[in-house]
Amino acid sequence: MEGLANVRLRTVDGGALLAVKVVPGASRDKLVGVLGDCLKVATSAAAEKGKANAAVGRILAKALGLDRRDVRLQAGASSPRKEFLLAGLTADEARRRLGVGPAN
Repeated sequence: MEGLANVRLRTVDGGALLAVKVVPGASRDKLVGVLGDCLKVATSAAAEKGKANAAVGRILAKALGLDRRDVRLQAGASSPRKEFLLAGLTADEARRRLGVGPAN
């Protein structure tokens, strides 16, 4: 994925923190690309009652080859800009998986 080196992604205790820009209400669920220092993720889920946050967690888990429970929202629950913890991955491994992950 082009621009992945610019995404804010850092290794922390227990995994890696990934900066995400969420676009709810899209026509389909997909990794869109890079927007500034965030991975841009579109979801068809509405931005209400945590539906979009849960959908983005599922999208990230699938793209990274993780179990859904290993992707947790850490910050930005009501903001379009969020941070997700990717449990068990380093920042380098997450970048590698995003760069060669399944087609979206």
